[in-house]
Amino acid sequence: MAGGALLGTPASTRACGWRAGSCAALCLSLLDCGGSGTISTNSMGSVPAAVNVVSVVVDAGPTSTRSDVNTLFTTVTVCVPGSTTSCQAIDHIQVDTASFGLRILAPVLTVSLPVQTTVTGASLLECTQFVDGYSWGPVALADVQISGESATSLPVQIIGDPNFSSVPANCSSIGPAEDTVAAFGANGILGVGVFAQDCGSGCATIVENGAYYACTPAQCQATTAILASQVHNPVTFFAIDNNGVVIQLPAFSAQGAATVTGSLIFGIDTRSNNKSGAQSVLTVDSTFGDFTTVYNGQSLTQSFLDTGSNAYFFNDPNLQKCTRANFTKFYCPTGPLGLNAMLQGQNGASTSVSFTIDAAETLGANDPSLVAFGTLAGTYPTANTFDWGLPFYYGRTVYTAMENAATAVGTGPYVAF
Repeated sequence: MAGGALLGTPASTRACGWRAGSCAALCLSLLDCGGSGTISTNSMGSVPAAVNVVSVVVDAGPTSTRSDVNTLFTTVTVCVPGSTTSCQAIDHIQVDTASFGLRILAPVLTVSLPVQTTVTGASLLECTQFVDGYSWGPVALADVQISGESATSLPVQIIGDPNFSSVPANCSSIGPAEDTVAAFGANGILGVGVFAQDCGSGCATIVENGAYYACTPAQCQATTAILASQVHNPVTFFAIDNNGVVIQLPAFSAQGAATVTGSLIFGIDTRSNNKSGAQSVLTVDSTFGDFTTVYNGQSLTQSFLDTGSNAYFFNDPNLQKCTRANFTKFYCPTGPLGLNAMLQGQNGASTSVSFTIDAAETLGANDPSLVAFGTLAGTYPTANTFDWGLPFYYGRTVYTAMENAATAVGTGPYVAF
């Protein structure tokens, strides 16, 4: 999701509030790549149309000014609460399995959503923090529809609302604002991770929580936000398919693809198209949503699956890094390199994963239209973490079960594949 210039740091807004450490997405510009080639288009085609299925796509993104790689998008419809006419369908909303809640860029929003207020009558605003910047905007209510699923009076964040341009210093000091489509790389973000709220009990009880503010025309002050007022994972508001999500994406050729189309399926074991089977079920911790990755002899206990990160992000001093400007945070082995890791859940279950990385500098070099790559990998800014980004999802069916939600194979939070 939100990124800096050509290259930034990894991960998504899993980072909001108290849920996890702040991170930002990474963007890889292919605008400097020459040549031409055949556009590779892939479609799942195996999941029948249903009320709980929405199409997702990896493409070049909503703007012509930058080409983001490995960014997964979908379309959502937002309405003024209680209205069936004051509605807007918004495409290129990024799908993120490591953040929680719907956030929309104000410049693309054409309907007027009511802003939530605190008990004192002040407007409720949120600072969403990333490693390389921040997003600021009010928490509003919207009726949200995704395919045939609906969430009524859902708290969402409106990023970059010009009516709330005064940003507290302890928010703006984080870095540059990421409140435009060009800076954000999407028209919004749909966080469908394992938690119901984006911040949880920490923001409900601690005033200086770093996320929520009560704002009047005169000033903004840090405030608690009760759970009902926090930005919510919309899946938890659905009537039936509210215990998790399933993402299906196809595999494609090693050279990359210009478009990759798959499915986001709501619910687990709620319908015939989202049944659990022989997947490996890895429970994650109930505070941050993490599991353990055993890689290169180390146990990385702050690991997670994340469609909002566009590469595999991990630290390995034995791997060759890229040397070109804007690529130095990525790996550049001399050729395709096969690696292995063991993923371990809090429940003691484990499964081996094999993956391949390739030189980031050469990906798409012969065809600048390619924006999906299964072999992109880079370094992570902190130790003890393995960020399994969108490349992990290619060629897999991946389940994300919500906290305290029952499924046929156990109670969330867990991931399974």
